[in-house]
Amino acid sequence: MIDAQRIEKLKERVAALSDSQFVTIENIIAQFDRPFAFHRNAESDFVSDCLLHEFGDTLRIHNCFSAEPFTKDKFEHALAKLCNLCGMPAALAPRGNRGHDITIDGVAFSLKTEASAGIRAGFIHISKFMELGKGTWTDKIEDLTGLRERFFHHMESYERILTLRRLNKPGFHQYELVEIPKALFMEAADGEFTMMFASTQNPKPGTCTVKDAGGQTKFQLYFDGGTERKLQIRHIDKRLCTVHATWEWDDGTKITEAVAI
Repeated sequence: MIDAQRIEKLKERVAALSDSQFVTIENIIAQFDRPFAFHRNAESDFVSDCLLHEFGDTLRIHNCFSAEPFTKDKFEHALAKLCNLCGMPAALAPRGNRGHDITIDGVAFSLKTEASAGIRAGFIHISKFMELGKGTWTDKIEDLTGLRERFFHHMESYERILTLRRLNKPGFHQYELVEIPKALFMEAADGEFTMMFASTQNPKPGTCTVKDAGGQTKFQLYFDGGTERKLQIRHIDKRLCTVHATWEWDDGTKITEAVAI
């Protein structure tokens, strides 16, 4: 509970605000009044109750001022700030670093986000895992081996991979924090290569598909031969990953509709 003295001091400060500033405070309070559900995986070694609620409130405040998803830049800075607040020493990597994004309790993490309109709840897609650079890449399928080696080399600089996903649920904002096991991606060493010879791109795109014993796809590396020359990772089966936490809250549309009526 917040003590009475702090409440009185806050009342004095609120009374001095301009009309527009007061409206902003009202909007934030209204956001906190809406129904919400925050859940953490009881087995998570990363998300504490403190981080669960602090990060959830940060997402809700973001939603007060923007209908757009939480971006990767916001994710990085919010995670660093809130980990430190919750007793987990954290530091962002230098801007432009090609390896890890953040170090938490001495462990290097790579951070990703996903928020496309066509997002699928059961499958994770990373639209840009890394840049592939200007090395050798022709229409020979053997060149994909070298690109895969760059993927493995990139992962040497971090130990864990997290992605913050904004899902699509009508009437609600919904996010989840998922860890993709690095060991899963290492299975690409036994993946099957395919070169897309019919593509008009230069260099031609290719894939490396990893399947389980039953022939089901676990994930697929997609070497995008477009102007960006980037690595996408597609069709990642979320059942092979760990959901550390979920955040869901009413987006206010039902409340707005009720007021309009």
